[in-house]
Amino acid sequence: MRRLLLWMARNGWLRDHIPRLWFARRAVRRFMPGEDPESALQAATRFKAEGIASEFTRLGENVTTGEEGEAVVEHYLGLLDDIRQRALDGEVSVKLTQLGYDLDVDRTLAHTRRLAERAAEAGRTLWIDMEGSAYAEGTIAFYERLKATNPNTGLCLQSYLHRTAADIQRLLPLSPEIRLVKGAYAEPASIAYQTRHDVDTNYVALAVALLDAQHAGHKVRLGLGTHDVRLIEQIAEHATALGLPKTSFEVQMLFGIRMDQQRRFAGEGYLVRDLIAYGEAWYPWYMRRLAERPANVLFALRQILG
Repeated sequence: MRRLLLWMARNGWLRDHIPRLWFARRAVRRFMPGEDPESALQAATRFKAEGIASEFTRLGENVTTGEEGEAVVEHYLGLLDDIRQRALDGEVSVKLTQLGYDLDVDRTLAHTRRLAERAAEAGRTLWIDMEGSAYAEGTIAFYERLKATNPNTGLCLQSYLHRTAADIQRLLPLSPEIRLVKGAYAEPASIAYQTRHDVDTNYVALAVALLDAQHAGHKVRLGLGTHDVRLIEQIAEHATALGLPKTSFEVQMLFGIRMDQQRRFAGEGYLVRDLIAYGEAWYPWYMRRLAERPANVLFALRQILG
């Protein structure tokens, strides 16, 4: 099922045609409040009342012209202004390929610095998403350059990649902000763990390494980008054993998923941040969300039939 869903995410014909179908648009509502930024901002306002912070991402990737990248930058600058005006604890996460990374890395760096500077005005972090493994080394090198001038920046790392443990050690001297996820792309066994058990085991090991670094005096911000409550609780137990406070990490989950657990963690004093995605280019992202946990297909069917 996972392989099929990831194939569907990459298929161009399906990407062009499925989003036009009414039942597909209805199913995607489980994972996003709407396609426009106002829907995302309204959702964040509701979360604020419940003690849950927000993280925004406009869906889309691999722009083909510089003008498209410029338009994405202007969109996010406006969004950051809206977040600040509404006094939301909201941050933004961007894909480098949506800013033009495939076309001009240096120009993309300039774009990203503009966004980081605008985020810094409100004391917020700008997050860099990790994409497929072909972009892993380039994205990490990009983050090293960005972090040197804009300390209020964070990076997503994936536990299914063999390289991630070494990447963490590489980044520790930079006082990194890291959102740890499992990974949602189709990757070969030569570079990525293939079983859920191996991915989960590495996830815990990486989170523990980051908490241990905190305990040793490194300045590290850790976001647990998973819906696996069992793993979160296991990591929380390790933090407690080290004497670290509940604020030593954030629980970061997607909009519409395990909202009961998001509220529970917030009520127990943990930092919780809900990732709110929006935009018209939702198809590949949505299929990867289904692939992360194929049981979500059942929820999607219920959305269609409900």
